[in-house]
Amino acid sequence: MSVATTSSNSKFISLKLLPDMMEGKFSVHNQLKTVSTFDELINTKFQGAVNAIGWQRNLEGDFKEIVAKLELKENVSAVAVDELLDLSLTKEGELARDIILQDLKLLEALGALPALNLIKCYERDEEFAFISTDVYSYHIDRSPVAVDTFLCTYHGAASEIIPNDQAEQQILIPEIRQKLQSLYDGPAAGFEDFLKAHFFDLHYQLKSGAKPINLGVGNLWKLAVDHPEQQVLPCIHRAPLENEGEYRLLLIC
Repeated sequence: MSVATTSSNSKFISLKLLPDMMEGKFSVHNQLKTVSTFDELINTKFQGAVNAIGWQRNLEGDFKEIVAKLELKENVSAVAVDELLDLSLTKEGELARDIILQDLKLLEALGALPALNLIKCYERDEEFAFISTDVYSYHIDRSPVAVDTFLCTYHGAASEIIPNDQAEQQILIPEIRQKLQSLYDGPAAGFEDFLKAHFFDLHYQLKSGAKPINLGVGNLWKLAVDHPEQQVLPCIHRAPLENEGEYRLLLIC
């Protein structure tokens, strides 16, 4: 598969790389690795404890202007490229738009299907008081094929991850497992399939003293997904609670 590249003189890209990324806040976490180009992001493999790789960027442009001019049709609204192109923007807004369009193009060149979402809030799962399966809960992604999760927050509260050793799968917590067993009325051999069918097994609870890691605004991240060929632990992450009165602009695939 060919990989699209970026160049310093591309008319679409305008960003400032942080002066010393490897000495930045992410370098203290052994599960995280930062890179300085899109090519590195794509070609750097997950290995050992590393299950989150980020193209750490300090983006120029006015992403807030784009958010202000987009129309929120639902609590989570997909933003089409044509909708972006139709916006009348200042030079700073145009700069931000070009960065988004280039990120979309780079990921599409890999065969990915990136989505740009304007987010007021996600739907909450309040069916059970003792466990939640919405995206505000720490969870992993699962796929039957070898894929990675990519995401970038351009505006608003940024996504979070937690080191795997600082979280526990909720279905292994005795009191939660007991309550789930009380919901299940099938044969004992089918209980694990029941947990998977309802996505209970994807969700995690923080251990005492856990320290979530904020992925920051503008950084493009690649997160490890649970799939049959994966050689590392899947990355545990979640959507953040939105800042009051502020929409999020998120690229994800």
